[in-house]
Amino acid sequence: MYGISETKGMCEMADSKAFDSAAEVLSEEIGGILRQIPDSRKATIQEIRLRIGKPVALTDGATTMFAGNDGRILYSVSDKAVKVSQRAVYDTFRRLCDYSVYSRQDEIKNGFVTMKGGHRVGLCGTAVVSDGRITALNDISSMNIRIAREIPGVSEELLKNIYPFEGGILIVGVPSSGKTTILRDLARSLSLGIGCHIMRTCVIDERGELSGTYSGTACNDMGLSDVLNGYPKGEGIIHAIRAMSPQVIVCDELGTEEDCRCVSQGFHAGATIIASIHASSYEELLHREQAKALLATGAFQTAVILESSDRPCKIAKYVKL
Repeated sequence: MYGISETKGMCEMADSKAFDSAAEVLSEEIGGILRQIPDSRKATIQEIRLRIGKPVALTDGATTMFAGNDGRILYSVSDKAVKVSQRAVYDTFRRLCDYSVYSRQDEIKNGFVTMKGGHRVGLCGTAVVSDGRITALNDISSMNIRIAREIPGVSEELLKNIYPFEGGILIVGVPSSGKTTILRDLARSLSLGIGCHIMRTCVIDERGELSGTYSGTACNDMGLSDVLNGYPKGEGIIHAIRAMSPQVIVCDELGTEEDCRCVSQGFHAGATIIASIHASSYEELLHREQAKALLATGAFQTAVILESSDRPCKIAKYVKL
């Protein structure tokens, strides 16, 4: 194990532009109020949650807050909190889908839609089930906007500690701990040769969170990375190997049997795999069946353990696998 490390860039220090970008999808009655929140507070907020008939909830990873009618932050539910109407959820949902709900059905039935900028919007509602599979989601009742942020340089110290690579890298952390943010900056740095030699880098962006691709253009800075947007991770890895001869393949949230098979194939083709997985600690990682299968491929030589959702992008330790 390496010693504890502090990353230079921190998610809570990101500016308020990402918040404003995510809030663009909100209905006017809610968006107009949230735009009044001070920039210093916007920069720390990770999620905006709407529930019909309930107050607008905001979280910075550690604390749940509420938006007041005057844009002030409230730390408990009160009559001054902005309530979410059914109309507000309906309008937000239509804006999220660019007023074409049908065109986003494949995403909606999976419970989320990725919007411009890479912000991911989770959806709750009434499932339409056919032959045991969810085919649609109706009557949307709540929405959770996870704010995606670019933090140039957040991967700098990680590269200092583990470059040149001896094998693949597995970024380990809980939701909102900064896994995607670090992966995004790693792809940018590796493809541009920042802190390393320039490496041919392919990004498999199944949900559009890494690149924030919108109408075929990456809204986030991916450097010189080749981005395979919307590809299932397994198929994307295979396609990258066949068509792009990558030195590095970056992807988010591995876990399925198919992922393991394709990671193994990418590894044996000579590519360095950099990916993330959910776990709260190294010990939990070793007890998760999907993690055991990934580690058994031999593709990963270093696990980077992130601290927690209230200290996003902060590295707790490096573990040699």
